[in-house]
Amino acid sequence: MSWGIELWDQFDNLEKHTQWGIDILEKYIKFVKERTEIELSYAKQLRNLAKKYQPKKNSKEEEEYRYTACKAFLSTLNEMNDYAGQHEVISENMTSHITVELARYVQELKQERKSYFHDGRKAQQHIEICWKQLESSKRRFERDCKEADRAQQYFEKMDADINVTKADVEKARQQAQVRHQMAEDSRADYSSILQKFNHEQHEYYHTHIPNIFQKIQEMEERRILRIGESMKTYAEVDRQVIPIIGKCLDEIVKAAESIDQKNDSQLVIEAYKSGFEPPGDIEFEDYTQPMKRTVSDNSLSNSRGEGKPELKFGGKSKGKLWPFIKKNKPPPPPPASALPTAVPNGPQSPKQQKEPLSHRFNEFMTSKPKIHCFRSLKRGLSLKLGAAPEDFSNLPPEQRRKRLQQKVDDLNKEIQKEMDQRDAITKMKDVYLKNPQMGDPASLDHKLTEVSQNIEKLRLEAQKFEAWLAEVEGRLPARSDQARRQSGMYEAQNPTTVNNCAQDRESPDGSYTEEQSQESEVKVLATDFDDEFDDEEPLPAIGTCKALYTFEGQNEGTISVVEGETLYVIEEDKGDGWTRIRRNEEEGYVPTSYVEVYLDKNAKGAKTYI
Repeated sequence: MSWGIELWDQFDNLEKHTQWGIDILEKYIKFVKERTEIELSYAKQLRNLAKKYQPKKNSKEEEEYRYTACKAFLSTLNEMNDYAGQHEVISENMTSHITVELARYVQELKQERKSYFHDGRKAQQHIEICWKQLESSKRRFERDCKEADRAQQYFEKMDADINVTKADVEKARQQAQVRHQMAEDSRADYSSILQKFNHEQHEYYHTHIPNIFQKIQEMEERRILRIGESMKTYAEVDRQVIPIIGKCLDEIVKAAESIDQKNDSQLVIEAYKSGFEPPGDIEFEDYTQPMKRTVSDNSLSNSRGEGKPELKFGGKSKGKLWPFIKKNKPPPPPPASALPTAVPNGPQSPKQQKEPLSHRFNEFMTSKPKIHCFRSLKRGLSLKLGAAPEDFSNLPPEQRRKRLQQKVDDLNKEIQKEMDQRDAITKMKDVYLKNPQMGDPASLDHKLTEVSQNIEKLRLEAQKFEAWLAEVEGRLPARSDQARRQSGMYEAQNPTTVNNCAQDRESPDGSYTEEQSQESEVKVLATDFDDEFDDEEPLPAIGTCKALYTFEGQNEGTISVVEGETLYVIEEDKGDGWTRIRRNEEEGYVPTSYVEVYLDKNAKGAKTYI
């Protein structure tokens, strides 16, 4: 089966067929190229999709990914990145192994085809020239033969005519001989050219054209084989990434199987557990007894009539009763939830006492303004304007413990990092001491001192947070019990009186809340009674205290103390972690854990704890 033998006369059709084959190859190249673009676009869209749902750094979403379901989803997003990477590999391999190779092969194929058909056209032109020469010699031979025949007939006619002279006859005879000689020469020339043409034609159809067509056939078969190999490569490129894609899918399945609903439920408990106890049962109120409206405990007349302790003010306010103060109510403690500075041992508020329903009903019926502990509220308002406290005292106990533990762990990591840096500098200094040409050991002293100071600062900071953590884990419950005992003493003295200051800081379910109306009341009252606060007479000292740590009171209502300093105590801790002290004419609150208190048992206002 050879094109040179079977298709010897199909030169033009072979030329069209081979051009069609090249067009098919270019079409396949275009197909693969568009496939690579689709793979790249698909990989890009997958990456953008995975990036879109990745958690943002330092955001609430990042905290949500501690749950196993969210971790599995994050693993799925990461595997989708790897999945997209495999599609990029498909695109790259198809481009390098198919598109580029076939594009180069097409150029070579076009050049080869061009040379073969150029040789074929050259052979065609040569045989056509030989044919034209044959036709020309044939026509000349035919013409000379006809001329010789006419000359012979003219001679015979002249020779038969008796009226023609011998000279004319001789002339006609010579002319006929010349024509006959020309015909013979043309015959010989025609015969020679005919033999040459037959030889060239034989070579053309049996040698030149078969050889050219055989090369064209081989070229076309190579093209067909090459496109088949490219199709195999096309499939192999996909097959090579299937195991990796399978691994990605297996990892997604593994991540899905790692989801633990019980663990997620436990994480929810750890995230939102407050550490407070549920509220107790509400006591039964017997409404069978006749209800009597009584004047509210908040009224001014009631406070005056019962002759309870009065708050005295300097100047024009001296001797004036403090309005809206409930009887038998302990002095208001400063709120610990709004302190912006570092406050150790900031205990939580004592558990709220139960409030009888009759008391709430009486307050509702009297409709008197509800104003709680103006001194405390004023100081609390100023503290609320600051940032979150460093000891996380604004958080419930359990959440505070977790945050403190996390802070301690972070500080320990920083300490270890600084210690590693110090060890590295020390080793470098030893090297410099042994080899002075490598550097000056004294140049590292400043850096070593700086690192040591950083370590010391971090250790002090860690000790501070560890002290807070220890109080939360150990000492805080005992302190809360003590505060509850104090609240019980006050409730025993006046069952209908409720500690509204504590109530403002805690809701009945134990969470930290504040009534919205309280803030609006504070904004008005803090302005109306500023002068009366400033004119308040100093309270008597009930003991002394010694500062254990240095405290910088940057907020209104606090006072700065220096470690070792001795000051007067004018108001002891009411269970909120603050003690009121005096230095000369300056008064303010400091964290109770920052001072060691020595109460004077004989002093007025000092209490004995059982």
